Amino acid sequence: MRLLFALPALLLATPALAEPFPVTVRSCDRDVTFEAAPQRAVSNDVNLTEMMLALGLTDHMVGVTGISGWNKIEQALAAGIELPELAPQYPSREVLLGADADFYFAGWNYGMRVGGDVTPETLGQFGIAVYELTESCIHIMDKPKASLEDLDVDLRNLSKIFGVPERGEALVEGYEAELAAFEAGREAVGEPVRAFVYDSGEDRVFTAGRYGMPTALIEAAGGVNIADDVAANWVEIGWEAVIERAPEVIVIVNYGNVTAEQKRDFMMTNPAFADIPAVRNDRFVTLEYVEATPGPRNIAAIKRLAEAFAAR
Repeated sequence: MRLLFALPALLLATPALAEPFPVTVRSCDRDVTFEAAPQRAVSNDVNLTEMMLALGLTDHMVGVTGISGWNKIEQALAAGIELPELAPQYPSREVLLGADADFYFAGWNYGMRVGGDVTPETLGQFGIAVYELTESCIHIMDKPKASLEDLDVDLRNLSKIFGVPERGEALVEGYEAELAAFEAGREAVGEPVRAFVYDSGEDRVFTAGRYGMPTALIEAAGGVNIADDVAANWVEIGWEAVIERAPEVIVIVNYGNVTAEQKRDFMMTNPAFADIPAVRNDRFVTLEYVEATPGPRNIAAIKRLAEAFAAR
């Protein structure tokens, strides 16, 4: 299949300036050096792909992976730029070698698994360089809790890898200015709103911990993630902890075969959740997967969360 993505007009109009090579960037706990810009890049997952497209790197890409198999694609992405989807879920080494890829942008549990067949080490043997999503580095090393700086680091590093550092700077500065203007224009927030991220699950629940991007988004919007003390980016926990911590707002991540409305109905009709303030007051807010994970839509997600938190 082929997937269609929108490329921001700002980047289409931005001329590329030559960046001297070699260039070295930090990828999790590795220094990675590039003698030239990759020419046959592959990105995994919709949010990582949107970073590549926001930087105007389509001409350097041969395809994407890991989107349709998880039901993460949105119609709003459809525009005019076509890229083949090489694998609907995580790609194998054979898929990447078959595409003659020279670069793979992925993350731990975003296209790679610790100890799996597709890692920086296994791909490096075949001349495929890997850059790892900063948020995901917690799977292999210690790092600070999630922040918007994780996104900034990735945009700057990717733009350096492809010899267009000015594009990364322009995007980061634009996002920072947009967020600053939003914060200056909104009313002061009182006590942080207790928020719970409902990704998926019924017997147990998959949620975002202190190293997941939703924690940073919630805090920027004037809230606190009730799973802030859980040392993981995305993790499965028991419902007992959710009930005990009494979230005031539930943030539903919309993707997969179970819709956001079905997730809300599950919580609203389950007697075990009846005393949770968010359920009792029917306070839910939905983020698309591509908004809740690191990527160009994070600022829009903060604005939506802030609006939901303000509706006390």
